[in-house]
Amino acid sequence: MATQYDVIVLGSGPGGYVAAIRCAQLGLNTAIVERELLGGICLNWGCIPTKALLRSAEIFHYMQHAGDYGLKAKEIEADLEAVVKRSRGVAKQLNAGVTHLMKKNKIAVHMGTGTMTGPTSMTVKGEKGEEKLTAKHVILATGARARDLPFAPADGKRVWTYRHAMTPPEMPKKLLVIGSGAIGIEFASFYNDMGAEVTVVEMLDRVVPVEDKDVSAFLEKSLTKQGMTIMTGAGVEDIKVTASGVKAKIKAKDGKVAESEFSHCIVAIGIVPNTENIGLEKLVEMDRGFIQIDPYGRTKSKGMWAIGDCVPGPWLAHKASHEGVTAAESIAKELGNKDVHPHPLDRNNIPGCTYCHPQIASVGMTEAKAREAGYEVKVGTFPFIGNGKAIALGEAEGFTKTVFDAKTGELLGAHMVGAEVTEMIQGYVVGKTLETTEAELMNTIFPHPTISESMHESVLGAYGRALHI
Repeated sequence: MATQYDVIVLGSGPGGYVAAIRCAQLGLNTAIVERELLGGICLNWGCIPTKALLRSAEIFHYMQHAGDYGLKAKEIEADLEAVVKRSRGVAKQLNAGVTHLMKKNKIAVHMGTGTMTGPTSMTVKGEKGEEKLTAKHVILATGARARDLPFAPADGKRVWTYRHAMTPPEMPKKLLVIGSGAIGIEFASFYNDMGAEVTVVEMLDRVVPVEDKDVSAFLEKSLTKQGMTIMTGAGVEDIKVTASGVKAKIKAKDGKVAESEFSHCIVAIGIVPNTENIGLEKLVEMDRGFIQIDPYGRTKSKGMWAIGDCVPGPWLAHKASHEGVTAAESIAKELGNKDVHPHPLDRNNIPGCTYCHPQIASVGMTEAKAREAGYEVKVGTFPFIGNGKAIALGEAEGFTKTVFDAKTGELLGAHMVGAEVTEMIQGYVVGKTLETTEAELMNTIFPHPTISESMHESVLGAYGRALHI
């Protein structure tokens, strides 16, 4: 006899567990199915533990530069094992938090591997054997995993994915990072600050290629100044694992191929959705493995929804959580709840954050994309060297850039690089969500002294009114 629910969520990452909680809040009898750890990749192996690692590296960096702040520090050293242990402790704490939230919201948890037997039914194989579950609606939140190099699959010893890089068996001496997206750059930044010699290879013509060109250029200059070797327009053609490391054949921008040796290699070339071998082939439409959905999360099968990293990007935890809420409220509405009013996802208002050193944050169109879309634009850029708080913090490297529609004043995009910009970008996200124009931003009073004043100055600068430069 199958166990019946209103909603079953397959996967408990930041999309899945948030969707389950919202369903429960709306009075729906809800279950969640998870094959590994509650909280999924983000809480256990992604967003959260990597930020713990980066925080340790940041403090180590400041300790090494204590003299810049009039302080003295001697015999400074990093204990990689302790750093990793702290990171894992943070992940464990948040995993326990999700477990508590499931109990608090009376969500049934089925630990095991779920396989769809129909749009709203599945079997779950776990330690207790096989269970049959059915529901009125199912939300697929199966996530994704790191993409391997075809000629050098990760072995956890010398060739790593992000999971291996978070629990390294040893400290790399000479590290090759393949890919300069958020994951690659964050690990490059971490290991560089911890003392490794780091080389980053990016196939495209600039690092963090989804960001504004000015941000990419600034970051590359900063990382090079920190001691990294950055190779753009380059590719790794072959990797051979040896007893002491890896030998990589790298084709440089000029077309020349040279072999270099590294102690370890991190592969950060994208993700593969977890959509195979779980019975989805006849139930949903897929493109390169990603489930195709409408703006509310519906698939082509009635009663089946999908969110997060198993659907088209951007593949970000906060986007998955937002999709989870939208799907949950849409389901509740279909089941007769007249008090919910779900809103479709607006991809123009999804912020992106990269927690390297310096940090990167952005929302909306880059300047180039806005021009390509046919907008006449007004652009303002304000450097942190003109910001009193940034100078006082010793973090005067960076800038804020804003892009406006010259005809209407609509905020089209905002792009930031520098200290704590990942905490500031939300101001622009709220503005875009409220469909703000330059007038509201100009008339907003920003507190002093804060780095956020650079946001105000950037807006003013777009209209020739900057005060401090």
